[in-house]
Amino acid sequence: MWEDPIVAEVREIREKLAAKFGFDIKAIFADLRKRQGSVGAKLIPQKRRAEPTPEADRGRHSDSSEATSSEATPAA
Repeated sequence: MWEDPIVAEVREIREKLAAKFGFDIKAIFADLRKRQGSVGAKLIPQKRRAEPTPEADRGRHSDSSEATSSEATPAA
């Protein structure tokens, strides 16, 4: 079976990181938070999510009383 080299590398790094902290997820995240705090203002702040445009939201909220195929109840 073919193995993606990038996925293999990520899994190898994950395994090494987990082993470094005795496979303790709380210790791993404590270290990540500590390292993130030391970076400070170098991180780019997360942007707010944009509101969906009417085009992107088309069909989600229909004002018509007709049921769509996903809303239709099966016939008895």
